[in-house]
Amino acid sequence: MSFDDNILGSFELLIIVCSLVLLAFLMIIIILFSVFQKRKIKFINQRNEAILRYQEEVARTQVEIQEETLKNVGRELHDNIGQLISVANLELKIFGANNHLEKEPELIEITKLLGKSLSEIRALSKNLNNDIITHIGLQESIKNELNRLERLKFLNTAFTIQGAPFSIPKDDTIILFRIVQEFLSNVIKHAKASSLEVMMLFKDDFLEILAQDDGIGFDQSVTSQGSGLLNMHTRAQMIRAEFELNSTKNKGTRLKIKYIKV
Repeated sequence: MSFDDNILGSFELLIIVCSLVLLAFLMIIIILFSVFQKRKIKFINQRNEAILRYQEEVARTQVEIQEETLKNVGRELHDNIGQLISVANLELKIFGANNHLEKEPELIEITKLLGKSLSEIRALSKNLNNDIITHIGLQESIKNELNRLERLKFLNTAFTIQGAPFSIPKDDTIILFRIVQEFLSNVIKHAKASSLEVMMLFKDDFLEILAQDDGIGFDQSVTSQGSGLLNMHTRAQMIRAEFELNSTKNKGTRLKIKYIKV
């Protein structure tokens, strides 16, 4: 082997060694980059999960405060204001009897109004108290609320249940009812509707609640950030329920909730 051949062989060997070193270096860089990316993704996921947990905790705290406030208002209506109306009604009857006015049309009408007011206050207090809602259940609570709107002549209502009802956890029952209640409240305040239909559709592994009014509707691009709508959406997220609210000007508003069976 000549001197030139030795030099050429050494040069080729050097190239091979340098190539292997470069390849090893690239592999190390790739491995380090891959490890860095995995750690970065893990960190981002942990951060997002922490943010989500924080948001859920804030939302849950807000809902708990709202529920406690509604519960206190319900008790106040039932125990204090209801009691005052009962006393006023009794005093009016005693006054009428003592003055021989019990058959006067005006007094009879006032007595009827006081009695009706007392009944409505008691009905309202039931739907504000979460203990009563969980006791009588979601279907009965929605039915009571619709009957109350009918009695007050706000609008005509229809309520149907399809499928075999299944048990729903207490907290989820309250949240589902509050979403429907918020929707009904918005219908009364804004929709100018004459009729409202609510349907509960029970399937093997989920419940679908549909509510539709025939009101004036609204522009969702303008109204979608209202506190009532955000409140409904937040509550739905808390129980992992699908929430849809669609409205068309002069064609009414439609609510859809899909609750997955626990």
